[in-house]
Amino acid sequence: MTLSPFGSMEKESTKSENLTNYLIEAIVEGQIPLGSKISEPEIAKKLDVSRGPLREAIMRLEGLGLIERIPHVGARVISFSYAHLAELYAVRESLEGMAARLAARHITDEELEGLEQLLSTHSRHIEKVEGKSYFHQQGDFDFHYRIIKASRNSKLVTLLCDELYHLLRMYRYQSPQSHSRPTKALAEHKHILQAIRSRDEELAEMLMRRHISSSRQLIEHQILEQKENAS
Repeated sequence: MTLSPFGSMEKESTKSENLTNYLIEAIVEGQIPLGSKISEPEIAKKLDVSRGPLREAIMRLEGLGLIERIPHVGARVISFSYAHLAELYAVRESLEGMAARLAARHITDEELEGLEQLLSTHSRHIEKVEGKSYFHQQGDFDFHYRIIKASRNSKLVTLLCDELYHLLRMYRYQSPQSHSRPTKALAEHKHILQAIRSRDEELAEMLMRRHISSSRQLIEHQILEQKENAS
């Protein structure tokens, strides 16, 4: 008998929320492959859950952009697209720049201290892996996530932490390491934090936009390489 990670005594709403979080991480980390078909009967059987909460969880993932419905095919995990990723980074550049500006105005001393400790953790990780990767985490462990939260703007939080956040995490987690620039990214994070700590709103926004623009340019370069190789 399959032992479900979702207890039968849970309320339906709690089950759906737990299922949503479980499926998000499975897709972000590639346990459910990009482009793969979502079979409700198979997932329900594997996790020993009822179809109701599962269907609600899948609908939530559609809302997050991690799953798409294709006519005559059904629900599938989205496929990797550099063009789509470049579009997301263009939006992110503008919105996160605004978030950094507002964070410089509203952030608390406790939040600043937490960000300092976070970057120290990231620095130790980069040293340990000899600059091969950044520290991939989510939620409160994510430098960008914390700054967005510190903006105190509920609309920005919804757009960046709910609607785009997991999609960006998935691309970042599964994209080739050629897009990774750990040491440079850490230095840029430190400069952004310094501007926010100094309450320099204009500089914080400029540095954040420049930081994300660098990643976007790497992606656009990859798109050009793909086109050249295809021609």
